[in-house]
Amino acid sequence: MAALHNTLMNLPQVPTVIISVALMLFSGFLLTRITKRLRLPNVTAYILAGILIGPYCLDLVPQRIIDGTDFLSDIALAFIAFSTGEFFKLSVLKRNGMKVVWITVCEAVLASVAVFVLTYWILRLELAFSIVLAALASATAPASTMMTIRQTGAHGDFVDTLLQVVALDDVVGLVLYSIAISVALASLDGTGFTLSALLRPVTLNILIMALGGMFGLFMKLLMPSNRSTDNKLIISIALLFSFCGICALLDISPLLGCMAMGTVYTNIAENDKLFKQLGYFSPPILLLFFVRSGMSFRLDALVSASGAMNGVPLLVIGGTYFLVRILGKYLGAWLGCRMVKKGRLVRNYLGLALIPQAGVAIGLAALGARTLGGTMGEDLQTIILASSVLYELIGPGCAKLALYLSRSYSTRLEDLAPVEPVTEAGQPKNDVQLLIERIQKIQKSLPEHEPAVSEEEAAFTEAAEEHFAHSQLQRRYFSMRR
Repeated sequence: MAALHNTLMNLPQVPTVIISVALMLFSGFLLTRITKRLRLPNVTAYILAGILIGPYCLDLVPQRIIDGTDFLSDIALAFIAFSTGEFFKLSVLKRNGMKVVWITVCEAVLASVAVFVLTYWILRLELAFSIVLAALASATAPASTMMTIRQTGAHGDFVDTLLQVVALDDVVGLVLYSIAISVALASLDGTGFTLSALLRPVTLNILIMALGGMFGLFMKLLMPSNRSTDNKLIISIALLFSFCGICALLDISPLLGCMAMGTVYTNIAENDKLFKQLGYFSPPILLLFFVRSGMSFRLDALVSASGAMNGVPLLVIGGTYFLVRILGKYLGAWLGCRMVKKGRLVRNYLGLALIPQAGVAIGLAALGARTLGGTMGEDLQTIILASSVLYELIGPGCAKLALYLSRSYSTRLEDLAPVEPVTEAGQPKNDVQLLIERIQKIQKSLPEHEPAVSEEEAAFTEAAEEHFAHSQLQRRYFSMRR
């Protein structure tokens, strides 16, 4: 390992970058082989891979490469925020009503309030740090929850409510973060809380949202129905990168703007195939971002006595944040369900399924670390990364427990396929008759066999077939010309 480290350090710039990127991709992939057996999300593997090859373990990637890939947080968040806009389809929001919105706002805001009370009033940490960490507490990672739902085959009102809440949860988190970072920068400015100091970032975010909406409209205009799907993918990525570049030039977060871009596009486009194609294209970029986040994880500051903020050890801040956020999520979900008069099972157990935290929170933490700068930014990212690993470890188990307690799934055959215990003549059925009827009922409910291909892969395959058909037509045309 020492020889490999010395070799990488002494290589020229170009091969160092290429080999480092390949190492990040391979390490992230290999760790997923282990976490898959443990039924843990891929994000956990990526973060652990970054810690393993980072400066605090094997130190295989030079620090200049880690510093030079800082732009990955902007690119990854652009993809995440743009895909979040898909959930703001007006027809879907009208159909679901405001109940889910109220539940989401309650659980997200109450988790943030609980963390802010802990950090600012109890632990006496700085306002800028406290308010940004509180905003990050609102975000939830849907991957773990959705994976558990697929594994258990759960269904019902609880599952429907849960899926809608986790879809909107990151949207609330993005909005809260944009407000929090504006307040944090105003508090660090030294001029105090003036009206102009607070209104300026709010105005800039509104203008960025308007610009993002214009980009979404421009994206649709550049993608007529006869545009090939591969060119649509190229145009969408080019526009996302361009928007991120403009925001970086103006030193403004691209989150709300990218979300507005996705919202405008999804409401004026004929279909959502573009979102599926981007979802199939983005995994390597997100892998690199999460591995890079793991390499930036200050493991020594978390466990050493010198790692502290205002005299409070980071391990204490991270541990209390971990527990208080869970409490805030649970109470917020319970209160929101009570307000909209949801059933007892949904009200009591929805909060248990909202514990995981990864993608958006880690991306926002990286952005916040760069915006706040210095030790404060590094401490923020360290706490979020450490707690995210813990949340992803316990999240799937808590989600499965919530699904079971809410009776969204069962392992008993009697619950999976209920049948009448008596015949039409009123005679009780024997065990064999009940078993045969239950098997027949399960067979009827099974969907027709379909190939195990995801929607994203199907969209990409369709694009490739369309491209092949187009090239065949061109060949025939030129052969006829000859």
